[in-house]
Amino acid sequence: MPTLDQYLVLSAILFAIGAAGVFVRRNLITILLSVEIMLNAVNLTFVAFGRALGSADGQIIVFFVMTVAAAEAAVGLAIIIALFRHRESLNPDSFTTLKW
Repeated sequence: MPTLDQYLVLSAILFAIGAAGVFVRRNLITILLSVEIMLNAVNLTFVAFGRALGSADGQIIVFFVMTVAAAEAAVGLAIIIALFRHRESLNPDSFTTLKW
């Protein structure tokens, strides 16, 4: 059985991969996926602490975080599609103005 430390190391690695994807990538869809990886790393931390403490609180929090993440992904993807239809680009550097 993996220990709490191993879960936390895995979670930190996943979070670092997601953060690197947010800061390095130049595509809005990959940035959105990187944010989702970061949220999953946080979920893994909640579940690991819940398992280590013998409590179901971590799983309950993960349920709510996953619900918010699904809504965030849907809204984010809708915004990305609208931006692509208007500007025909997914590069965040091309979106320098706040008006259409």
